[in-house]
Parts: sequence; structure tokens; C-alpha cells
Amino acid sequence: MPEGSEQPHRPVRKREKEFGAAAVRRLRIGAGAVLVAGGTAYFLLPLEGLGADRPWLGWPLFVLCLTFVAVLLLRHVRDVVLEKPQARSGIMISLLMCLAVLVFSSGYYALAQLPGQFTGLSTRVDALYFTVVTLATVGYGDITPRGQEARMVTVVQIVYTFVFLTAAATALTRRMHAVVAERERRPPPDAGGPTPGARSGS
Repeated sequence: MPEGSEQPHRPVRKREKEFGAAAVRRLRIGAGAVLVAGGTAYFLLPLEGLGADRPWLGWPLFVLCLTFVAVLLLRHVRDVVLEKPQARSGIMISLLMCLAVLVFSSGYYALAQLPGQFTGLSTRVDALYFTVVTLATVGYGDITPRGQEARMVTVVQIVYTFVFLTAAATALTRRMHAVVAERERRPPPDAGGPTPGARSGS
């Protein structure tokens, strides 16, 4: 192969690499913005009315949000399993797992407005804390679901964690290992090019 035939391909590969890096940066910024917006909405939206005044709205909204997150999680887990090269599943899986935590926290806080549902849960921070504790299966016992609806949602979270979040965490770990292995196999930037001495001596 002629020596100069490699030269036109280098700018193309460089542009593709820069485009891919820019796409990743945009995705990270977008995911961060969505997460900040979700956290802000969690602390500012009037969730109290969903449990006490509008249960006909709260329950369908809760189920719809969980279903939406589960479908997206399964889609990105599939992309990791199929090893799609253009998939940015690591960022999206992390974002969706955080959104699932916020959805369950919202449900717990709305239920806590009903009498007899929870003991020790009175604020949004309490609901977020209880969600994370349940997710981690720590079980301190300082917040206890007393009512049937609260216990049902707690069981749903445990099953949801086993089915969806565990699969998502496994796929995320697999994706991270693949990225690290790919970077280790990648040659240094100037590894394939001829040295200046060899070019001048030819």
C-alpha cells in the first residue's frame, strides 16, 4: 500500500472521534439536566394531593412512570447485551436508575399523607431516605410501612429492584468493563504512523 494512502483516512477518523466525543458530552449534559429537573420537581411539586385528594390520579401516574422507566431500562440493557457500538447506554442506565428512585420516593411521600400508612415518614427527605434504604436492603426500622397500600408499594419496589434495577446494574457493570477493555486495546495516537526519520530516508 502506498505510504500516502493512510493520510486521507486520518482526518476522517479524527473528525469521527471528535464528533463521538461531542455527542457523549451533549448526552451527559442532557442527562444531568434531566436529573436536576427531576430532583427539583420532586422537592417542589405538590405531591401531597396525589395521595390524599387525588388517588385516582396518583396511582395511574405512579404506574405509568414506573412502566416508562422499566421499558427504557430494558431497551438500554438490550443494547448492552447486543454490544451495539453506538449505544450510550451507560449514561442512560445511570439516569434511569436515579429516576426510578425518585418515582418511588414520590409514591411514598404521597402515601405518607394518608393516616396510618407510615410511621416515621413525614418529609420528602424521609421518603427519599426510605427508598434508598429499601433499595439497599438495609432495613434500619426507623421508618415502617403500616398500611396495606404502603406495604404493597414497598413490595413493588423490592420486586422492581430485583427484576429491573439489578439487570440494569449488571448491564452497567458490563458496559464499563467493555469500555475499559476497549481503551486498553486502543493503540497510542501516533502508533500507526511512520516516523519522521523513516519518511525522510525513503
